[in-house]
Amino acid sequence: MSNPVVEKIQNEIKSHKIVLFVKGTPGAPQCGFSAATMELFKKMNAPFHSVDIIANPEIRATLPQISNWPTFPQVFIDGNLIGGCDIAHEMFESGELQKLVK
Repeated sequence: MSNPVVEKIQNEIKSHKIVLFVKGTPGAPQCGFSAATMELFKKMNAPFHSVDIIANPEIRATLPQISNWPTFPQVFIDGNLIGGCDIAHEMFESGELQKLVK
């Protein structure tokens, strides 16, 4: 049985190289972790697609079940979950994130 919310999430992840599931928007983040994560990608000049999970409560409820990641933000690159704010920053510090976004 197909689930339209799951299909929407999968479509978002497949349609964009970098997808950030965040609280708020790039212009008006609603959470410090989401803001810090979006800033990281802006600093690298890496274009990203963001999905506001506050405006999409069904995605907020469903995504953790699909990704097996309980918190937000959730960062997907090339269809793969890399993690949240802390992991993205650790990967940036090591140079690993820059390799993934190129």
